Amino acid sequence: MTHILVNVAWPYANGPRHIGHVAGFGVPSDVYARYERMKGNDVLMVSGTDEHGTPILVEADKENLTPQELANRYNRVIAKDLCDLGLSYDLFTRTTTGNHEHVVQELFKQCLKNGYIYKGVQKVAISPSTGRTLPDRYIEGTCPICGADGARGDQCDNCGHELDPDELINPVSKINGETPEFRETEHFFLDLPALAEANLAWLKTREGWRTNVINFSLGLFKEVKPRAITRDIDWGIPVPVDGWIDNPNKKLYVWFDAVIGYLSASIEWARRQGDPEAWRAWWNDPSAPGYYFMGKDNITFHSQIWPSEMLAYNGEGSKGGEPGSYGKLNMPEQVVSSEFMTMEGKKFSSSRGVVIYVKDILARYPVDAVRYYISVAGPETSDADFTWAEFVRHNNEELAASWGNLVNRVANLMYKNFGEIPELDEDSMTDEDRALLEESAAAFDVVGGLIERHHQKNALNEAMKLVGDINKYISAVEPWKIKDDPKHLGTVLHTCAQAVSDANHLLAPFLPHAAQKVWESLGGTGTFSPLPRIEEVEDLDKPDFKYPIITGDYELGKTVHPWESESLVAGTPIPKPVPIFEKIPKEAVDEELARFEADLQARKEAEAKRFEHAKEKLAEQQ
Repeated sequence: MTHILVNVAWPYANGPRHIGHVAGFGVPSDVYARYERMKGNDVLMVSGTDEHGTPILVEADKENLTPQELANRYNRVIAKDLCDLGLSYDLFTRTTTGNHEHVVQELFKQCLKNGYIYKGVQKVAISPSTGRTLPDRYIEGTCPICGADGARGDQCDNCGHELDPDELINPVSKINGETPEFRETEHFFLDLPALAEANLAWLKTREGWRTNVINFSLGLFKEVKPRAITRDIDWGIPVPVDGWIDNPNKKLYVWFDAVIGYLSASIEWARRQGDPEAWRAWWNDPSAPGYYFMGKDNITFHSQIWPSEMLAYNGEGSKGGEPGSYGKLNMPEQVVSSEFMTMEGKKFSSSRGVVIYVKDILARYPVDAVRYYISVAGPETSDADFTWAEFVRHNNEELAASWGNLVNRVANLMYKNFGEIPELDEDSMTDEDRALLEESAAAFDVVGGLIERHHQKNALNEAMKLVGDINKYISAVEPWKIKDDPKHLGTVLHTCAQAVSDANHLLAPFLPHAAQKVWESLGGTGTFSPLPRIEEVEDLDKPDFKYPIITGDYELGKTVHPWESESLVAGTPIPKPVPIFEKIPKEAVDEELARFEADLQARKEAEAKRFEHAKEKLAEQQ
């Protein structure tokens, strides 16, 4: 048994999550975690809502809430969405906990002690109308390196270079269009150049990474500069240094603290298990790999920033040093980054109405139809486009007509002819029977190997290839025509049912809700494919601070079935079959496109009004 850490990118708590988000970090991480549990490995899957930073302040102002009230609202919304999607977190928490604050401050202090954090000055962008620091990502302009428009104050997506806001040509605030002021203020910096050699050396040892991810990561080291890890802001984690700790207007910035959440969430999970040191099996044991799942806009933070923070904490940069009380932390095994998903040919944008929220699509369509589409057509290694026509086609042709119909056909034949799983008479087995069972048994290595290498699209296609071959077998043997030979009919149906059971195991990581139904249709009882749940908990360190977490029971042999062919037991009663999947009416495509266009127009008008109001307010202040 191997300890495997599955770290899932932290969704930002300034609004509900959309399909583009969960296509990158959500479903792929869950598929992998579920597979590794079925393999018998001890998986710890953690994440939570990312709740600090200026964008939270901006959104809170718009909604007339305090930052904590806004974070509370969207923490709850996001937790419900991800739980409803079936994402099997051991702990989904948040970054405003007392535990997270303590862990972040511990890492800061040790990195400072080791010499990788130092004090300096930096130009920061200030809103002339509010006097508040503007987040780097909220400033746009022309890239000084490649000349592309729309570069952000932290990075140019066109050329991939990291930027500072004051480097942009003609910078403007995305909030209200004003030109920011740049002022020099004192900050703490993470000395990335002193960590670059060690970081790059580690990257060059990585094997099996997606080509785009490793190439982008290596490109980050062409030019490395220190990065300020504090901001002139009143919302965030206090800086644990004398003269700063009580300063209400100086906080650690969100990008420094959010990635530490993987460690703090693991520690919180251990504390909630009643074994405060249990997290060390995933973080201090060099044989325990850690996999990080995200969209490609997060690669920088997971192949450079977080590894640099760990190297600084471990004392493994050019200045030396030693680990703090958490011991030597494991570097990531792999950064599993997906590309971007667009919607009907347009880039996802909540403000512009180019969006389909998780809660909305789950309210209208089966959850596994959504998971299947993300898995089979998502942005695994190249950008992908979500279209309603393709969503409906994949559901109707593959889930309903191919897989769901297969399960119901086999279950119906057994129910009507035997009422139970029939006997398998090996003497009456044909070469076709044996070939099908050999194929379904061999598929575990094929599909599993692809999931292990993070080729989930290919893995799902291989599993569905088996489904197609079972359908071909049934069409060839025509069991409904076997009238006078119950023994032979029983052997054929037992063969079909065993192959269907094998296919269900292969599809379970992708389709956990349907997998339970298929298991029951074959006479199975108890939990086959465990689902997460939401629990209301109290903060471990801050009295009266309560919040929801996602957790669950995912124990092999009790709630998780193994990644292998499990022999069906003859005589197991078969219940009256019920449909596993249903077809989505084709009219739904036109309805969704009409809804999409209406939302697009409404958001466009609302955004224009908001921007005009901001300009008028700015003019009044001037």
